[in-house]
Amino acid sequence: MSLAKILKYSYDDYKEWEGDWELIDGYPVAMAPAPMRLHQNIGAEILYYLKKSIDSIDSNSCKECIVSYENDWKIDDFTVLRPDIIFSCNDKGTNYLTKPPKIIVEIISPSTKRVDEEIKFSLYESQGVKYYILVYPDNLIAKVYKLEDNRYILLGEFSDTKLNFEDIECDIELDFQALFDRFRQSDDTK
Repeated sequence: MSLAKILKYSYDDYKEWEGDWELIDGYPVAMAPAPMRLHQNIGAEILYYLKKSIDSIDSNSCKECIVSYENDWKIDDFTVLRPDIIFSCNDKGTNYLTKPPKIIVEIISPSTKRVDEEIKFSLYESQGVKYYILVYPDNLIAKVYKLEDNRYILLGEFSDTKLNFEDIECDIELDFQALFDRFRQSDDTK
């Protein structure tokens, strides 16, 4: 028996851990300490704008959709991730997400950059997450990837336009101009 098999952890182990962790293919990954204030503020604004977009739609198709912050997503017994923000529809899980969200947003920090850009990118792609958004707080840019033919393609780098998500249950939008303008203004006063 190899040492690697002995050191693999499962969801049952993960549930017992203290602190903030993710589990990737049986290996624990410590989450970064509490994010910088800018990271948290951008996350709160994205959550607000997505929620506002959902609430403005008068459609039965959106009634089973939610946007939320830092929910566990149990992919299998050996992989549990906690994206910064998710948009999910028709997921009846109570303790964790049970199926791929439609949209995942990760806000990049120096300590999570490699995991978000490489490891989670591959995992989200392989699990069928329709949109993956990487937000770079220092540049106030969002790179948006869309799943097409089981591969992510870069839709673009957004900082001053709206993006409509028309091919998921809810026709929602995210206004990057409005989102980032608030932080551009506060940046000018430093």
